[in-house]
Amino acid sequence: MVDLNALARANADRWSRAKPTRKAEAANVAARLHKARHRYQAVGRETGVPWPAIAVIHERESSQDWRASLAQGDSWNRVSVHVPAGRGPFESWEAAAIDALAECPPFLARHKDWSIAAALTALETYNGIGYAARGVPSPYLWSGTNQYRAGKYVRDGVYDPSKVDSQLGCAALMIALMELDPEIGFAATKSAKSPTAGDPARPSLTNPSKGSIGAFVINLVRAILGRK
Repeated sequence: MVDLNALARANADRWSRAKPTRKAEAANVAARLHKARHRYQAVGRETGVPWPAIAVIHERESSQDWRASLAQGDSWNRVSVHVPAGRGPFESWEAAAIDALAECPPFLARHKDWSIAAALTALETYNGIGYAARGVPSPYLWSGTNQYRAGKYVRDGVYDPSKVDSQLGCAALMIALMELDPEIGFAATKSAKSPTAGDPARPSLTNPSKGSIGAFVINLVRAILGRK
């Protein structure tokens, strides 16, 4: 069984050392994702998942194809056949995306901690923890950075250690998005020990890190409600 706390610590360490290896390509994709941020933000308002996380999942699952579901890349206007199977049909890409985040494992809409370590680990679990079980960096996250060289599941249960993932990973795309838009931010992990539930210092949607997307949303809501 994969220790998710250990995985979060490993991902935080990799993030601290990550350098883009396909920077120009990542910048181009990030610009395309950023241009559509209003659609990701609409889904984020319904699910609580930060829009950059939704955007990078969309790129990984379907190269930002608006005809494809966020869940697995199947057409959202038909019943899905790939895992998660049996979802849909839906009325729109947004409706399918909300379903993928709220109703399908690993249920990202239930996540409260969107610090960088937690965000990266949530994204990794969205794809599966087969790489973590092998103790290797997931290309779903790290392709396009110096934290990944080779190794890929070419189909379910079949791992090829020499296969190189040609897609950019979520971390590479998040780095590019953060360089493009200074309002995007994820809190850094301050120590190797993961914060515990109930810890007032623990970043969450109700106690967001300064400068984070969560902080922006909370401040906006408080301004609307007239709270101090």
